[in-house]
Amino acid sequence: MRDLGAGFGHLLKGQRWMARHGRQYGFGLLPGLITLVLYTAALVALAVWGEDAVTWATPFADDWSSPWQGLFRGLLTAVLFALGLLLAVLTFTAVTLLIGQPFYENLSERVDADVSPDGTAPRSDLPLWRELWISARDSLRVLVRAALWGVLLFALGFLPFVGQTVVPVLGFFVTGFFLTEELAAVALQRRGVDLRARLALLRSRKTLVWGFGTPLGLAFLIPFVAVFLMPGAVAGATLLARDLLGEDSADDDPAPDGEPRPEDVTP
Repeated sequence: MRDLGAGFGHLLKGQRWMARHGRQYGFGLLPGLITLVLYTAALVALAVWGEDAVTWATPFADDWSSPWQGLFRGLLTAVLFALGLLLAVLTFTAVTLLIGQPFYENLSERVDADVSPDGTAPRSDLPLWRELWISARDSLRVLVRAALWGVLLFALGFLPFVGQTVVPVLGFFVTGFFLTEELAAVALQRRGVDLRARLALLRSRKTLVWGFGTPLGLAFLIPFVAVFLMPGAVAGATLLARDLLGEDSADDDPAPDGEPRPEDVTP
């Protein structure tokens, strides 16, 4: 239970860090806003032309009598839109991190430098294009793992009682785990920790990961909230990554830009 509270604490500290460093916050909103616009346009297009796509894909239903043709194609259109919405939710974080890779990398470094006892932060020697490729590749591999879990939980959802009570709760914990992996990858990838090692590290302290990612995943269900929480989530995930690796931190809640830490002030 202590790790569960510590994970939630990292989430709050990350948001507080972002609130106290307002100059970084505005730039941090841009990747999320860009992703939101792209996803909104795609979902609107799906809503407008989804029925036409279903009609084109089901020519065998052209001769069906009313109302079966309309009911069948209407159901498929609704399922298509629901799948598009689910895919948008599952991939929003990964796409936002990919679009905002340079900013989030810099943000994570600033958090590391602020809380590091010697004021330094680990840096990656890889070129930007290589960082983007690794991030995109790993995000796809994580999405496949999350999709497999989604299929399993969907199947378990048909079980009486368990499917309506236990399975949704498990779904939130699974979402929280993979969401945390995506966010912590910014700091861990910069330290040269590959995907397999990251997953093993996160599994070693699952309650810490759940304490961070599960409430964040619940918050992300509210429209537009993900855009505003994303910068602070990256900051908090950097603190969580330091905790996972056992790195010392001089101050988990550093002073705002331009202000010295209390321990740096000479009496």
